[in-house]
Amino acid sequence: QVQLVESGGGSVQAGGSLTLSCVASGAIFRIDNMAWHRQAPGKQRELVASLPSGGITYYADSVKGRFTISRDSAKNTVYLQMNSLKPEDTAVYYCNLGGQLPTMRWFNDWGQGTQVTVSS
Repeated sequence: QVQLVESGGGSVQAGGSLTLSCVASGAIFRIDNMAWHRQAPGKQRELVASLPSGGITYYADSVKGRFTISRDSAKNTVYLQMNSLKPEDTAVYYCNLGGQLPTMRWFNDWGQGTQVTVSS
């Protein structure tokens, strides 16, 4: 079983920056995709950024040029650097990892979520 632990959320004023981290633990054979999603109050969860192995990095239009997703494969960690934050970025942010266990079973797991609050 894969466990994902997120950190780095908090409160910041508009224009500020935060970096979210998500560490995956457990027996993992490989990670095929790392992504960050967010859910604001009263809204559906949306994909913010994704980083597939050997694929094209994706950013939602609302965060392009401000957010950067990156990974440290050796540490099974994915980051989301968020700059120039806006009040509309306020949401609970979730990491999502997909890949294979040593048993070759596929997994697709979510973190517990971390709150990001941006005040104007």
